[in-house]
Amino acid sequence: MKQKIREWLRRYLPAELLSMAATLVGAWVALHATHSHLNAALAGTWAGNVAYFGYLLGQDVHQARQACHAHQRPYTRRTFGRNVRALAVEFGPAEVVDSLLIRPTLMYYLPRWTGSFGGGILLAKLLADVTFYVPAIVSYELSKKRLRNFGDE
Repeated sequence: MKQKIREWLRRYLPAELLSMAATLVGAWVALHATHSHLNAALAGTWAGNVAYFGYLLGQDVHQARQACHAHQRPYTRRTFGRNVRALAVEFGPAEVVDSLLIRPTLMYYLPRWTGSFGGGILLAKLLADVTFYVPAIVSYELSKKRLRNFGDE
């Protein structure tokens, strides 16, 4: 189990750190530009998503390129499609519920309830991450052999 936890931390922690910074910056910029807590909640959610999934897609493409190169195969558009499909399988259901309901709702209310914009945004992100990672990790584990094995194309 320790090995699995290390694998998940290597995969998700750098993306989480980038996402946290993007979430705070996106929410802060939107709040100061529009003076709307709703816009701040939505901007924070989507800025965090772009950073998070952009990093993971880049990481997956890099690993797939290495696997293809090791087997003397080209990295093609089809391979890129497999990378995107693997991310969709890994995160699809968790992301829909997270981005459209849980995360923006928490990011809207928690800064108000805590009396701290930055603290409320961070707390909202951490609480939303709990409901996000359980299905995401299960899907990741289920998709590894079928969608992430680029040496057997």
